Amino acid sequence: MARGYSRSKNPSCAFDLLVDMLCRSIVPDEYSFSSLLKVCSVCKALQEGKQLHCLVIKLGLTHNVYIHPTLINMYVECDDVDSGRGVFEKIVDPCVVTCNAMINGYAECGWPNEALSMFRELQAKNLKPTDVTLLSVLSCCALLGALDLGKWIHEYVKKNGFDQNVKVNTALIDMYAKCGSLEDARIVFENMNFRDTQACSVMIGAYGFHGHGHKAISLFREMRRAKIQPDEITFLGLLNACSHSGLVEEGIKYFYAMRDKYGVVPGIKHFGCMVDLLSRVGRLDEAYKFIKQLPVQPTPVLWRTLLSACSFHGNVELGKQVIERIFELDDSHGGDYVILSNMCARAGRWEDANCLRKLMKDRGILKIPGCSSIEVNNVVREFFSGDSTHSDNGDLHQALDKMVKELKSVGYVPDLSLVYHMDMKEEDKEISLRYHSEKLAIAYGLLNTSPGSTIRVTKNLRVCGDCHSAAKFISSVFQRKIILRDVQRFHHFEDGKCSCGDYW
Repeated sequence: MARGYSRSKNPSCAFDLLVDMLCRSIVPDEYSFSSLLKVCSVCKALQEGKQLHCLVIKLGLTHNVYIHPTLINMYVECDDVDSGRGVFEKIVDPCVVTCNAMINGYAECGWPNEALSMFRELQAKNLKPTDVTLLSVLSCCALLGALDLGKWIHEYVKKNGFDQNVKVNTALIDMYAKCGSLEDARIVFENMNFRDTQACSVMIGAYGFHGHGHKAISLFREMRRAKIQPDEITFLGLLNACSHSGLVEEGIKYFYAMRDKYGVVPGIKHFGCMVDLLSRVGRLDEAYKFIKQLPVQPTPVLWRTLLSACSFHGNVELGKQVIERIFELDDSHGGDYVILSNMCARAGRWEDANCLRKLMKDRGILKIPGCSSIEVNNVVREFFSGDSTHSDNGDLHQALDKMVKELKSVGYVPDLSLVYHMDMKEEDKEISLRYHSEKLAIAYGLLNTSPGSTIRVTKNLRVCGDCHSAAKFISSVFQRKIILRDVQRFHHFEDGKCSCGDYW
């Protein structure tokens, strides 16, 4: 009954069942706790989960192999990863299932470095990874852009017979695509003996984020010829692909075909794609009208998509209307203030710009710092804008200064208009631009990788225009291919050009 409740629409009824059990002097066993802890995970019931944990201790079941994974998972699902780790560390001889629970927990909570560290602990204990392990670890490699580790795992997959597992292959496609190696993703996809909706959807999404809209559409047509039914994820990837490639009319066609032809109900993310599709090409009023006519309440993310486009196209008046809508829903996101403030500054409206920055300061809202990561020799290094945390920072800054000097000799001019501080000296503006996280990561890659090798960088925000320009010059001057993944898409820099065609 407890297991049944955990899978039902009313899982919390299992708690009444537990009370009834205890009133009848029926002692719960490991199977009871496994189901009850799962209920806590589903309901995000941390306090009830802690009470169950106490009961587990009182009944002497703390060393039971069935309870460990569900107990760890309960804490993770209730956003208490530290307690989950505390449970794990008290296990004398953890099994692979328990390790999987901890690895998956870290992965789900967005702690990829900790998950990979846990994976290495699993290997050190001579425990054999399962397909569940590989799925979690590959998702972490994708998040970090850790291609070398991802390739090692791919070799492990092939040697241990996991290469026939559709889910593992799909995770490999996703990992390669998000680590910037679209060709490897395509090879895995084409070598699959069986492809399902998820595998095709991930490959379509991969083409989209790398700016290959026509290839995404071609694969969608191939998918339909193979009688593979598309779902909401398929259309999300397809609409993103159209947006990133400027295929506006195609995107509009597929959006309306979702429901009318394929019976897939569009969700808020699909609406976001449409706003992005229209606003990227400057159809801002049309995008605004689209949001206003939605059958659901627009989210702040939806409005932020339009706000970013207003900034790109310099439409201050519409931007002010949009930010009012955002503030009605959420006024705690620092990026909103910064975008509109910078927009006003670019238009010479310094009073408005300063007013927004003051409002941001008065409300105690902080700007999210730019962070870029790069993997060198299986170690992922992170850099923040203006970074001074690394021990080799002095050498790195010297190398970066030398690099910028060389770029200037061939025509690179720092875009000081991107530093929106009226009272800052031009020299200080240039220094501020020079030590952006993207440039720091690329300079680190130049210093620590072999000549001619590809440099792969991942950034948590949208790449700035000056760093985009500098990366094109670096790819030409130093004869390096640079693959930069930002929050929106991939940029492949080679011979002074970018794959995005300066459309991003």
